[in-house]
Amino acid sequence: MRRLVILPLALLLLGVLPGQALAHGLGRSQDLPLPLWLYLFAAAAVVLVSFVQIVLFVDDQHMLYRYPRVNLLRIGPLRAVLTNGPFLVGLRSLSAALFFLVVLSGLLGRQGAGYNFAPTFVWIIWWVGFFFFTAFVGNIWPLVNPWKVLFEWTEGFVNRLGGKGLELGKPYPARLGVWPALMFYGTFIWIENDFAGSAVPLNIALLTLLYSLLTWTGMVVFGKEVWLQRGEAFSVLFGIIARFAPTEVRVTDPEACRDCGTSCQPVKGGCVNCYECFTSAAPEDRQLNLRPPAVGLLSGGRVTPDRVVFVVFVLASVTYDSLLGTPPWVALQRITAMPPTLGLVALPLLFLAVYLVFVKLSQLFSGSRVPFGRFAAAYVYSIVPIAIAYTAAHYYTYLFIQGQAIIALISDPFGWGWDLFGTADYQVDAALIGADTVWYTQVALIVIGHVVAVYLAHVVALRLLRDTKLAARSQYPMLGLMILYTVFSLWILSQPIVEERRNEANLESAPSEPAPNQNIPQPTIRQPPMPDPSKSGAP
Repeated sequence: MRRLVILPLALLLLGVLPGQALAHGLGRSQDLPLPLWLYLFAAAAVVLVSFVQIVLFVDDQHMLYRYPRVNLLRIGPLRAVLTNGPFLVGLRSLSAALFFLVVLSGLLGRQGAGYNFAPTFVWIIWWVGFFFFTAFVGNIWPLVNPWKVLFEWTEGFVNRLGGKGLELGKPYPARLGVWPALMFYGTFIWIENDFAGSAVPLNIALLTLLYSLLTWTGMVVFGKEVWLQRGEAFSVLFGIIARFAPTEVRVTDPEACRDCGTSCQPVKGGCVNCYECFTSAAPEDRQLNLRPPAVGLLSGGRVTPDRVVFVVFVLASVTYDSLLGTPPWVALQRITAMPPTLGLVALPLLFLAVYLVFVKLSQLFSGSRVPFGRFAAAYVYSIVPIAIAYTAAHYYTYLFIQGQAIIALISDPFGWGWDLFGTADYQVDAALIGADTVWYTQVALIVIGHVVAVYLAHVVALRLLRDTKLAARSQYPMLGLMILYTVFSLWILSQPIVEERRNEANLESAPSEPAPNQNIPQPTIRQPPMPDPSKSGAP
């Protein structure tokens, strides 16, 4: 990795040749320095050249069983902040307050998406913003998860009244794995993309309450930590994404994990990112470490088939989101009369089949007797950087442009004409990010994500096969898969959006007041068309 000098040179070349291409989600053709086919060729070439250099310079000394760590809790000022009781209570209280604000604004506020706090906060600030924070900073969801916070407060209150807690502690069926979390996450993605009323504040409030009821029921029946680790969709998702993050929590004494209700899997050096163990461990056994990004994706532990499917679904779902509204997808729907929801089922199944085929090819190329299941489980986390990069590539303008509307909405969350913080008249700056900048950033993110994935897959192969030549040979099919998806993802992002999307919030401007149960015609929630500067995201 230290000699991947071709990458910055290739990205530099992307800015010197003339041509034209489309920038996905920008709603119009953009004059860019390269035609699309050259971008695709250059991106594929960067991934290929990176693979060659990785094979040449990454050997069995780079298998990253150990990696450099800096314990942030040893830094006095940071320790004072991160272990400060009132600060942590304040974070949890803020999370609970935002939860109630989403519910109350959805139930009681004006039902226009641009007037109401709930759609902008849920679909932009929380869903997109928290995903980015988890990937690029670290996972604080176990600390601020409002369902966990409210459950613990209620349980503490019951205990003070002389009760015995809320958890029944029924055995969680091992065969269920994280399938409940996948079911809930798939439903969430369906609501985001295919449900016609996803932007209606009342629907957001009611769905939030329904999910709350299901989540708290799971905590009561099976235990809080068990359900969070296996049944709560966002705990499972953010736990996977956080493996890429440059921070981790670690318990250095494996004995602290003896009574862990989630059956965590301590590795050499302790238990990593198990927040149940971290909470119960002695202060001297706790670490909050700064580490190289992505190394958490190489941590040990058994990866079960349900988690393999979950990771593949994460990548497939963001691809599905990108395809909706593009000319090829619209044409396919018209020709086949395919119901919208069918695509959300078919595309992840297709991705899973493709992934397993290439894993099988990797096994065959290696000539190894390592079981196919071990190959599939070992490689799957190597595609997480691709999912993160692709999510960042097509959501970040949505966060930075349309997300500005939260500045106005925080002063008037119910759309009642308030100006609590003096920001109700804030105007969205539609020119914050230029169209060319968007495209270049997308290209860079996609390429970097795939290069990191190639590196991780090679390290995994070295661990499995214990032979540098066999590991390199086994990577030929996976390299082909990475190149194919690099080209495919950039091609998707180059496509314009040709029709309105019914189901997602048009948060660029305040719509007219609809009835609470009326569907709002809306364009894409993803890389949004650049809004008219004369329009505002403020009420």
